[in-house]
Amino acid sequence: MTGSTKTGLLRARKVATVTVCALAALAVSGCGGKKNDLAVVAPSQVTTIGVNSYLWRASLDTLSFMPLLQSDSSGGVIITDWYANPKQPGERMKVSVAILDRDLRADALRVTALRQIRQGADWVAAPVEAATVQKLEDIILTRARDLRRDSVGG
Repeated sequence: MTGSTKTGLLRARKVATVTVCALAALAVSGCGGKKNDLAVVAPSQVTTIGVNSYLWRASLDTLSFMPLLQSDSSGGVIITDWYANPKQPGERMKVSVAILDRDLRADALRVTALRQIRQGADWVAAPVEAATVQKLEDIILTRARDLRRDSVGG
């Protein structure tokens, strides 16, 4: 090997080493404890369980006062059993939640509710106010957004 070839190889190695070190330094500096001026946003699509995990967790949190009949994180379905408020024992509710998308979006959530009132010894179907279902959806979506915001530290 001639001297100029040897020098050229050494120079190429040094350039490659400096380039690799510079790229590594950039990567490590991005992982440091300092926050830069860019806003850090958690991803809206979190799918380790088959559906959006923020919507899933928010739905479970919101319905935690009701007994669960079925929950399927892969299919995104939560069905509660009948729940009677102790202050209104003559009325009971059953709620189902379907998470329809992997993204955190308002239209990725469908809440349905059934209501029954006691008439004598029987339970009879009664209408559910649309505002009740809308309120449940709003609570779940707000909680999901809070969970997403909290996942990046505020």
